[in-house]
Amino acid sequence: MEAVAAAKPVIKVAALCGSVRKGSFNRSLIHSAIEISKESIKGMEIVYIDISPLPMLNTDLEVDGTFPPVVEVFRKKILEADSILFASPEYNYSITAPLKNAIDWASRPPNCWADKAAAILSASGGFGGARSHYHLRQIGVFVDLHFINKPEFFLNVFQSPSKFDSNGKLVDAEVKEKLKGVLLALHAFSLRLQTKHLK
Repeated sequence: MEAVAAAKPVIKVAALCGSVRKGSFNRSLIHSAIEISKESIKGMEIVYIDISPLPMLNTDLEVDGTFPPVVEVFRKKILEADSILFASPEYNYSITAPLKNAIDWASRPPNCWADKAAAILSASGGFGGARSHYHLRQIGVFVDLHFINKPEFFLNVFQSPSKFDSNGKLVDAEVKEKLKGVLLALHAFSLRLQTKHLK
């Protein structure tokens, strides 16, 4: 009897939103990404991780190699993820303070980000957050994250017609298709990294 081919592993994606605002468009992008992955991307599971409870980084809070409980939980979730999906607005040409804080906490030894695939989404004004991507990529070099290069995703939320409905939900079909493209690229790249590690 012919051996049954092994099923492809499920790629577990940790999704982080750089905005802690209640009506964040970037969090809406994450929720849309979760819906898209469930509907049309087999073998991908996206879980949103709230970074708002994290205290500001202070190494005085590290005691005997342990972190505050909320930080320990956060670090464990990052460590267990195969890939990372960042969604953040641009603040002053860069990423937001809450997102940088989260990255710094999970980078404390042992570094939880190391050798994971990652992708960036941004919804903001002006260039749609494009300039923040480059700062995030620079940080990724140091913490050993591997970002997909294409497709890039940045969305000007103030451009007409509105891409979100009155409840803040992404409704634009073209934008959803672009978002799906990012997720497919992240999924494929994550599988390639896993295959490389198995060799």
